[in-house]
Amino acid sequence: MLETNFLKKEESRVDAIALSRALSLCSSSRSLKSGVQFHCLAIRTGLVGNVYVGSCLISFYSKCYKLRNEYRVFEEMPVKNVVSWTAIIAGFAQEGLVDGCFELYSLMRNSTLKPNNLTFTCILSACTGGGSLGRGRIAHCQAIEMGFDSYVHVANALISMYCKCGNVEDAYHIFERMIGKDNVSWNSMIGGYAQHGLAVQAIDLFEEMKKQRVKPDAITFLSLFSSCRHSGLVKQGQFYFNSMVEHGVKPELDHFACMVDLLGRAGLLEEALDFIVKMPIHPNAIIWGSLLSCCRLHGNIWLGIEAAENKLLLEAESAASHLQLANLYSSVGCWDQAARVRKLMKDKCLKTEPGFSWIEVRNEVHRFRAEDWSNWGLTEIAAVVDSLALHMGSLWYDLNQVVTDDDL
Repeated sequence: MLETNFLKKEESRVDAIALSRALSLCSSSRSLKSGVQFHCLAIRTGLVGNVYVGSCLISFYSKCYKLRNEYRVFEEMPVKNVVSWTAIIAGFAQEGLVDGCFELYSLMRNSTLKPNNLTFTCILSACTGGGSLGRGRIAHCQAIEMGFDSYVHVANALISMYCKCGNVEDAYHIFERMIGKDNVSWNSMIGGYAQHGLAVQAIDLFEEMKKQRVKPDAITFLSLFSSCRHSGLVKQGQFYFNSMVEHGVKPELDHFACMVDLLGRAGLLEEALDFIVKMPIHPNAIIWGSLLSCCRLHGNIWLGIEAAENKLLLEAESAASHLQLANLYSSVGCWDQAARVRKLMKDKCLKTEPGFSWIEVRNEVHRFRAEDWSNWGLTEIAAVVDSLALHMGSLWYDLNQVVTDDDL
């Protein structure tokens, strides 16, 4: 409706401010069709060269995950400002292109423009997504040099980056020195502890948060439940779940999923199923997937099949859900059912995507994909893994010997 009314106006009456606002609305709603129409209007009226319109176009294409279009607009801009540079860096960060972010940042520094606090937030988010600790440290040093490390959202981005990259100590050092912490600061630090299985620290920080009269939100409780489930703290998790209403937070699907996972990991599978049945909202595929994973962990095949069937009803096009169910049927000798599920996969042309992991060595991120033999260092890596496996095997044998001797 907006674009219809707007485009009916005489092109001569369209100005940069109105066009920028229209593009911002398209970005918020992720309306690609409408945004492209406004892009065409900008070209026809000659406003595409306006720095504000160009920056809005970059942000619009970024929100719509059209990085190629976004970069083309950026390249064709006759004049660029700090907003333009930050917008294109944010687009590359969204795609996890850490190297691209730093290349753009370097080009920006070589121009007459200087980055601002939002530029560093975008760069740090790229490092967080890519698990690039070395690059994150470089950005941290630059932020300190330019005086942006004291900004709350930059400090929050630093906490998230260090936590994601495995350096919780540095994250807490930043958190402790922060002035004017907000909810994001507390949530990032509690989430960092949860991510690394440090449940006691996460709970202590949550209690400190309440003492400081900072009101927890839905994300706070998600991080808290995550820490409890990783450490098997069932009673604590249930207590905090029941206290959500007291803090004015209504449990959502993600909170219910965490509770199912908490009960399931502790082996309380029937309790987890009962919890799902009594939920006030309809369970989604993630909740049934959590129960399925716990059933596989504890060897409860039949309950796992029930969870997998319910998950498949909600994710009819998921290759992984089909494969999990087929494997469960095969494990109990239900070959006809397994064949039925595999035939469904074949009829729907479903294929599973191989997983991958990564590690950073000397500021370079190396990715390892399942069944990918193209890595140049694979022979040396395999030799080290074999050596570690032999060493672990000997330690396991020695430990068993000690236990056996004590038992005797």
